Amino acid sequence: MTEIKSIYSERCWIEGKLQPATIHCKEGKISAIDLFRQPDALDMGNDVVMPGVIDVHVHVNEPGRTDWEGFETATKAATAGGITTIVDMPLNASPVTTNIIALQQKIEAAQHKLHTNVAFYGGLIPENASSLEDLLSSGIVGIKCFLVHSGIDEFPNVTRQDLEIAMPVIAKYNMPLLVHCEMYDTEVESGLSSDVGNYKKYLSSRPKEWENNAVAMMIELCRKHHCPVHIVHVSSAEALPLIAAAKEDGLPITAETCPHYIYFDAEDIPDYSTIYKCAPPIREKSNNDLLKRALIDGTLDFISTDHSPAPPNIKEIQSGNFLKAWGGIAGLQFLLSASWTAMKDAMALEQFIPCVTSKPASFIKALNKASIKIGNDADFVIWSPEDTFEVKAENVLHRYNISPYIGRKLNGVIKKTIISGRIVFQDNLMDDQIKAGSFIIHK
Repeated sequence: MTEIKSIYSERCWIEGKLQPATIHCKEGKISAIDLFRQPDALDMGNDVVMPGVIDVHVHVNEPGRTDWEGFETATKAATAGGITTIVDMPLNASPVTTNIIALQQKIEAAQHKLHTNVAFYGGLIPENASSLEDLLSSGIVGIKCFLVHSGIDEFPNVTRQDLEIAMPVIAKYNMPLLVHCEMYDTEVESGLSSDVGNYKKYLSSRPKEWENNAVAMMIELCRKHHCPVHIVHVSSAEALPLIAAAKEDGLPITAETCPHYIYFDAEDIPDYSTIYKCAPPIREKSNNDLLKRALIDGTLDFISTDHSPAPPNIKEIQSGNFLKAWGGIAGLQFLLSASWTAMKDAMALEQFIPCVTSKPASFIKALNKASIKIGNDADFVIWSPEDTFEVKAENVLHRYNISPYIGRKLNGVIKKTIISGRIVFQDNLMDDQIKAGSFIIHK
């Protein structure tokens, strides 16, 4: 593992613009910045040097479902995508992270497996709505809940009554409540029973109204309790005016979307291709173009993957059964490249970079990772936005090399990923023995 003393590039992301600079590192921190080339620096030419990408929405699934992913493979894939910090969701693991004991079990399971930095969310379920204080003060960076069945029986959805109890407690800690916003009155995916492989039927089985109504309720509760609310994986463009109006009113509302909602379009998804199944679903191009516009105007704050992989049999790869298939996209490794490919014709690079760096860093209060600044952590990604590559199955470092991105041509080649001043990934190679990551625990 090579330790970097200084890096030079014609395009370093410093003080909100790309400019020539030499960045010096010492003991894992940025020690100095010169706005010119130092002759002994590692010269990266015209490659972009920017803070490492931060993905605040990842399902690692360990402990308990490590055969679905796990910290070893998830963080390895993250480094290959230029990601230096991830935040792990509280469900899909067993036990689910809804109390301090489960959180400690998760931390113990992750020991000695981290190729990137990792922070954690706690979970809100009906059973713990009145007893969140210990979890909120345990070092987590947010609380996650579902308004519909999560797919995991141990992590049931909350009701409005549960939220009325929990949100005043969460507000005291000024911590975000992350919400999966779908609410339904009928059985999920009931319309699929007659044609389980039809993507259009799957799409219509989770209509925009479910998402819109849930967002409206959360804005109402945010206004009432002054609890920060974060809308995860926004897919319905019809919810965007509600979010924009809430922000205009000064409410503490933030929102994200995911690469698959802006890169893929429903019209292009073949039937029986459950590799694309996620919830909320990938919608039509006209809808998704509005999501892109919302990233430009700030209605949507940043991009995260909602990486939620599963083994091929649980994903129903062979049967193509959308009714039974696990709902989740495997895309952690492609956050930067897929997002940039989707946005490059709509947004300047200078406007795009904060969507995957400083904005998610600010969301989890990791300001020492938000910018290239003296004293901040020396976590960087060096990449070429102009270069392209084809995603090949053999280069996917998730536990399973099944992903809708395989076979796609993406813009944005990762040259190096650096954590604490040390190269952890370069030239499409990494050393499996390198464990450069650490836990982010806010106390």
